[in-house]
Amino acid sequence: MSVSEMFAALQGALGQDQDIREEIRKEVQALEQTAREILTLLQGVHQGPGFQHIPKKCQKAREHFGTVRTQMESLKTKFPADQYYRFHEHWRFVLQRLVFLAAFVVYLESETLVTREAVAEILGIEADRERGFHLDIEDYLSGVLTLASELARLAVNSVTAGDYSRPLRISAFINELDSGFRLLNLKNDSLRKRYDGLKYDVKKIEEVVYDLSIRGLNKEATVGAGGEK
Repeated sequence: MSVSEMFAALQGALGQDQDIREEIRKEVQALEQTAREILTLLQGVHQGPGFQHIPKKCQKAREHFGTVRTQMESLKTKFPADQYYRFHEHWRFVLQRLVFLAAFVVYLESETLVTREAVAEILGIEADRERGFHLDIEDYLSGVLTLASELARLAVNSVTAGDYSRPLRISAFINELDSGFRLLNLKNDSLRKRYDGLKYDVKKIEEVVYDLSIRGLNKEATVGAGGEK
């Protein structure tokens, strides 16, 4: 094979790779749009009247996740199944965002932490990497850390809305989450930096709880904690 033929073959391979990346990019853009729609919907819970409509907003978000599953199915067809990590950077950010959104919905519904397996099911992908397009553990953890920041914000807005028991429950949840992360030996630089931010979320929520205590509202919150969440 001549040098010209060698480089012509290389150009063909490069062109094919670029075509794959372009197809992936289009699918990721669609996912990003759906993620924005879910986020916009869920942001309504931070407003006063939004607390009264949490179940309705969660149900609507679940419907949007149906679109996510369809888009994921399309994305899976755009690259060879055994080359997940070769193209992973293309969808890593939006996947982490979708993990956060799924985790937020589950928290609003049950005030529990969604499992990686449950998130994978919500998104229509696999939890086991051997089975193909899957939810990487680090992507799951990044999404959970974003949830912590969102709940810190929710704790503040709960007080503004007159819901004094919710910050106490959020505080207990975040502290348990922090204890869980302390069990991990995180070596991924990006994930480690994200985890370092969790302590600020913990501190922010503790300040909210402390403020409730100073104002004597924690007693009211404790009495009301047995009522509707």
